[in-house]
Amino acid sequence: MQAPPNPRTENALLKALARAHRWRKQIEDGEYASITELTRAKGVNDSYARRLLRLTLLSPEIIDAILGGKHHPDFTLDRLSRPLPLKWDLQRAILLLASR
Repeated sequence: MQAPPNPRTENALLKALARAHRWRKQIEDGEYASITELTRAKGVNDSYARRLLRLTLLSPEIIDAILGGKHHPDFTLDRLSRPLPLKWDLQRAILLLASR
């Protein structure tokens, strides 16, 4: 049985997921013309925004596990904001291997 995620880490991850999806929608809706424009408006650096926006590419299964609090404790913001394959089955395989 796996240990439950740390509430503080989980809260940061949930907030980051929400922010990433909100920022992506703002760019897609034309509120911001680019990531650069968004970062200037939000007062964050480009690298941070790009790492955060990667969260929008996670598989629905991984996102559901995070939202439901049923994810592996190793699924941290730092780990999930690193580059992962776009194919969802490969994401799952990499994350499951990394969390063993």
